[in-house]
Amino acid sequence: MSTDHQRYSTENQRAELQRYAKEHGLVIVRTYADEGRSGLNLEGRSGLQELLRDVESPAGPGFKVILVYDVSRWGRFQDADESAYYEYRCRRAGIRVEYCAEPFTNDGTPFSALVKTFKRTMAGEYSRELSQKVFIGQCRLVEMGFRQGGPPGFGLRRMLLDGQRQPKASLHAGEHKSLQTDRVILVPGPEQELSVVREIYEKFVVGRVSEQDIADSLNTLGILTDRGAPWTRGTVHQILTNEKYIGNNVYNRTSFKLKQKHVRNAPETWIRCEGAFEGIVPLDLFQAARQLIVARSQRMDEATMLALLRELYDKTGALSGILIDEQEGMPSSSVYSARFGGLLRAYALVGFQPYRDYRYIEINKALRRSRPDVMAEIVRGLEKEGARVETDVASDLLTINGEFTLSVTLSRCLQLPGGGYRWRLRFDATLVPDVTVVVRMAANNQDILDYYLFPRIDLPLRSIRLCDEYNDVNLDTYRFESLSPLYALAERAKLPSAA
Repeated sequence: MSTDHQRYSTENQRAELQRYAKEHGLVIVRTYADEGRSGLNLEGRSGLQELLRDVESPAGPGFKVILVYDVSRWGRFQDADESAYYEYRCRRAGIRVEYCAEPFTNDGTPFSALVKTFKRTMAGEYSRELSQKVFIGQCRLVEMGFRQGGPPGFGLRRMLLDGQRQPKASLHAGEHKSLQTDRVILVPGPEQELSVVREIYEKFVVGRVSEQDIADSLNTLGILTDRGAPWTRGTVHQILTNEKYIGNNVYNRTSFKLKQKHVRNAPETWIRCEGAFEGIVPLDLFQAARQLIVARSQRMDEATMLALLRELYDKTGALSGILIDEQEGMPSSSVYSARFGGLLRAYALVGFQPYRDYRYIEINKALRRSRPDVMAEIVRGLEKEGARVETDVASDLLTINGEFTLSVTLSRCLQLPGGGYRWRLRFDATLVPDVTVVVRMAANNQDILDYYLFPRIDLPLRSIRLCDEYNDVNLDTYRFESLSPLYALAERAKLPSAA
């Protein structure tokens, strides 16, 4: 279990297993548990790994049956076959597996196999949906100015706030908030560290000292980083480029969703809140440092930059923003991103293909570019019916005739490896519109497939996943081939003269 919560706490599971064993005349001789561990992969699951070693040991495990609370306790693997594989290894060794809290008997019949497959798939889907909900919640907190995980950095500290935003205590390394209503922000650290940060900026901007020379001087003075390690060109570069030193709260630079691959996200996907914290570096000094970093590589032509990048790739076998920033005499990762329209395009030009498919980034960019045209088309359709439309520039919320509000969201089409299509309908509940229009894009993500119109009272509380064949029949109530029904709501009718 990853958290001690409700029925999945190890104590509750243990009690159920003991009850089951007693009712079936079994004696529990050994227990394997992974407390506080994620079930998304086998890594870190020492209990499960020990169980598999014992099952397959030449001397035999010393037991004949394995009791498992339910199917999901093998893990909420994203590949449903993975948990089936671990159960198969146990059965292959002659050990029977029984599920104590499931309403079916694990007897190898087609029915039990079908139910297990369904439950394994739902276990993985639960993790995916939970991950998305958590991410949305974290983004919202970041926009409100709260810190979401990660070390504070040299010269900064984490401050714990209560539900009324009042300071409670300073959090040291390894300490975390314990109350759900508590929040964390960044505050300036000790004065000696603040002096070091300001000196780094002064040397770089005013003295034109390189990051490597700054790192060497700090190491000569015996000053260590916030991690207790010597300074490098990369760690100095991070201080010169991280916006938290001017008080900006930036989130989603990198992601590690569902314990899969660490991903360095494109800047346009970052979540930010400017002026969230007290800055420790003047804004003009920070901007001057950024301009110097960008200008430093403008003397290099693109061919030279790509040659350096290709040389680094040949030497290391991989590329990342941090790896690039550590190289002396090479432009920074931010410069590569600005020059080539993103790190991914620079990687592609030297033949490096990250593990993850990043096409969605380009699709999202295209959708953002097309959104104003979609909004303009909707406004024209409303005005054609005689409606008066007001647009909130900040939120794109439309107010029609001063009577009702309208929000528009675009849903991109995702093609699965098997050839099918999926759409995720997301809703911004913070706007509280009277009507939400979801524009579902066709397979090419350029043309419009259809529309979903949701009144506020029926707006789903969470995102909805749609496929190209079978969906919830109730959703068809809100699906339309065109926006004519919406325009009809705004139509103005003339009243006959009255005496």
